Amino acid sequence: MRFDLTDLQLFIHVAESGSITAGAQLSHLALPSASARIRGMEEALNVPLLERGRRGAEPTEAGRTLLQHARTILRQVSDMQADLAQFATGLKGQVRLLCNTSAMTEFLPDALASFLKAHPQLSINLEERLSREITRAVADGAADIGIISDAVDRGALQTFPFRDDPLVLVMARGHPLAHALGHKRHMAFADALDHDFIGLAGDSAFQQNANEQATRLGRRIHCKIRLLSFEAVCRMAASGAGVALLPEAAARRSGNGLRMVKLTDEWADRKLLICVRDASTLPGYARELVGALAENHR
Repeated sequence: MRFDLTDLQLFIHVAESGSITAGAQLSHLALPSASARIRGMEEALNVPLLERGRRGAEPTEAGRTLLQHARTILRQVSDMQADLAQFATGLKGQVRLLCNTSAMTEFLPDALASFLKAHPQLSINLEERLSREITRAVADGAADIGIISDAVDRGALQTFPFRDDPLVLVMARGHPLAHALGHKRHMAFADALDHDFIGLAGDSAFQQNANEQATRLGRRIHCKIRLLSFEAVCRMAASGAGVALLPEAAARRSGNGLRMVKLTDEWADRKLLICVRDASTLPGYARELVGALAENHR
């Protein structure tokens, strides 16, 4: 059995993308070369590693076992490189950080800017995902650190407080819902679903979560328009075009004469958490990042 690091990285890319073609592209390999490497691994182990179908490729049980070990091996190699890099010039280390939409747009820019300024040899690979996807990725070793909503099951992951992040409804002061509420400062999410909404682009983790909450109520959100940022959503809501669900921090930052109403739904009173598999096994620079993010909890 003579797998090299390229074989292992290729298999991870194929398993995570669900496609040998996509895995080859991510690994910067030609498709015939990637296919030959996968076949060679299967022949060496004498067991199929992938179930190939019209919709792509999924790891078999043996493939999932290999995937777990491959991630561990490559993480250990990365840690070794990072530990040795401090004796030379260049990049000291890289952290893969997954977060939800609110953390990405409202809290992390300032926190990461100051940390990266203090650690110029560190690189952070930042991606937006749904909280439940983040917990799976961190548990599987596919990400070093995650920032998630406290509403999801964390399993055996270690968690640390990050930020309070309640969700609110915003609308123009002259919107019909604002008139119906009168002086009320709280309402249930279900009571707003008869009105048109302004949402985020459909692939955002935040919008997917909002849609799921409506589905649990047996309803759906009718979005008149989807925009790319919380700031753009606020501007559109201020014009009277519809109601918007937003993190309170984004609503307060925008202002624009919006009427803001807090939600009585338990899921809306959320907190953001930092999650890791085991802080003690993280490289030193990743532990420093966890500490820096948790330090300013409020």
